[in-house]
Order: sequence, then structure tokens, then C-alpha cells
Amino acid sequence: MSVQLQLSEVSVAYGRNEVVKRVCFTLEGGDLGCLIGPSGCGKSTLLRAIAGFEPVTSGEIELHGRQVSRVGYTQPPERRRIGMVFQDFALFPHLTVEDNIAFGLRRQRREERRQRVSELLSLIGLPGIARHYPHQLSGGQQQRVALARALAPKPQLLLLDEPFSSLDAELREQLASEVREVLRREGVTGLMVTHDQEEALGVAERIGVLYHGQLLQWDTPYAIYHAPQHRFVADFIGRGVFAPGLLRNERQVETELGCFTTSTPPLSHSGGAVDVLLRPDDLIPGEEGPFRGQVVARRYCGAEYLYTVRLKGGTELLCPAPSHFPYEVGDEIGLTPALREVVVFPRSTSEDTVKQP
Repeated sequence: MSVQLQLSEVSVAYGRNEVVKRVCFTLEGGDLGCLIGPSGCGKSTLLRAIAGFEPVTSGEIELHGRQVSRVGYTQPPERRRIGMVFQDFALFPHLTVEDNIAFGLRRQRREERRQRVSELLSLIGLPGIARHYPHQLSGGQQQRVALARALAPKPQLLLLDEPFSSLDAELREQLASEVREVLRREGVTGLMVTHDQEEALGVAERIGVLYHGQLLQWDTPYAIYHAPQHRFVADFIGRGVFAPGLLRNERQVETELGCFTTSTPPLSHSGGAVDVLLRPDDLIPGEEGPFRGQVVARRYCGAEYLYTVRLKGGTELLCPAPSHFPYEVGDEIGLTPALREVVVFPRSTSEDTVKQP
């Protein structure tokens, strides 16, 4: 597939406040990308710049191989062949579902509009509600209608600004999967802003993590989780701890769980203190594990418990185990390391080690 969206050194500012700083990434046709990060990091501002609602203060944006934004020029939103789904649905309350979906098809003949509306209602799984009004629909149904309205003119790119944030967790998960499938069937490229990590990891082909307006990493969900390139990404995405380690050479790091070969780029010098990222799934609990630790806390998660286990040297790690065989706080258990990606960062006490709200 060809590149549908390309950002090159894009910055956006409100007065002297630069809220997006030299962002670069590309999105392939048919893929769904997700922008994620703490509140106020610039996610929605970046989306608005792509839509044409905000001018760029540096860099350029290309859509479908054509430049649409640069310093001093912003192509109007209506000429960008972009659909947009908002957090609050933004349906017209005085129009029926059919008229809401057909709103962007006014230049087409009546029969063509009805055919497209019928096709989309079937696609979103809501046939037979064409004559309903928005207030007669549930939140999930309204969101599906908003999606259908955005897809009606057959845009090449669909932008979604936290589209499921007002819905309950179970419905969010269901709708996220449905949206991914609808985009595939329509052949539409998508870019979504979300604050829900599981949502992003579950549906996106590419994820971008933003922090203070900077794009720290644009990568596959696997790489974002298991091979983060920045300490903040490692700490912000998923669960995990930073275990202390000591470099033996540029690739070998010694920890309380043994010596590992790091998959990160060579570090600067031997003998330095480092932190090793350990995800819960990097450890297997069991009576025969070569390393011993004491359970100091546990959290029930349904299918499993998530244990906090303290090693003899004082390092505390997270470790999951099936809930059918619970360990009690105070129990000593064995641990077997199962790291496939050994990610190491220089020892740090900066603010990037702290999860942001």
C-alpha cells in the first residue's frame, strides 16, 4: 500500500506556546494508527492540524501524496478528503439517522444517497433504524452512526478523536474492534487519538507516544510494549518495573536475576549503573524457579493474580499467575526469567521515570 499520510518536522503553536514539536511519521494506506500520551501532550492538536483546523508553524503535512499544510498555507478541511469522528458524536438532533449519515452526500442523487445509507447501516450492524432520531439511540448506537456519517463520502483518511471515551469499558472494547473491521472493509486509512492503552495496543498497526508535544516513538504495538526506545515510553505503556543492573560490557548486563544480553543499542561504558525493563510476562512463577522471592502484595485480575514479588536483594518485580492457584502474601515462590527483549536504560531519577496522569 502507498503512504496516505506523511508528517515532516510538523510543529503547531498557540502564540508562543509550542504544543506540537517537530513531529515526523508516515501512515500506510489501510492501516490504523493511534496517538497516545498523557493529557495535554498535543494529541488532539496534532489531529486538528492534520484535519486542516490548525495551521502548522514548521514542517509540512502530505495527504494522499499531496502537500496540504506548510508554513503560510493550509488547505481547507473540506478539500482534504478526510472524515472525522468526534468524542461527543456531534450528531444533528433534529435529523433522522438517515439524514445524519447522508449529510455529506447532498450533491448525490436521492437514490444514490439512500443506497449508500443502507449500505453503511448494514456495515455498522444497525439496519432498520434509518427513521430513528439520535435521542432514541444508545451511546454505542450513536457512535456507530457517527462513524457511518464520517465514512459516507468515502474519505481516504478517517480521523477519530477519543471516539469511545464516554462509553463504558466493555462497549469501548467492542466498538474499537468493530471500527477496525469497518475500516478494513471500506479500505479506509485511520488515525485515532485515545487515552486507552489496551484500545491502542489491540487495534492499531502503528502507535505513536507523545510527551510534551514530542513524538517519542512511532512503531508497532509489539515494539512499543517490548522494545521501547525511550524511558518514558517504557514506563507509560503497560505494566512493568525497572530493575537495577550493572554493565559488564556494552551488551552484557548483570542483575539480581542473572546476566542478560541487551537488545538495546550499545551503552556508553562498562561498569555503569543501569535499569532493566521487566514486564510481568518476563517472569514465570513456580516452585522450581532458580530465583526465590517473597510475595509482598497481590491484585486479583479475574483470570490471574498480579503479584508483587520481592527478591532477596530488595528488588520488587511484577509477576502474573493463574487465579486457580493463588499464592498468599508472605509466601516464598520461585521465579524463572523468560525475557525475549532485554531493554536497558541508563540509571535515572528524572521526571521521565514517573508515570504521568
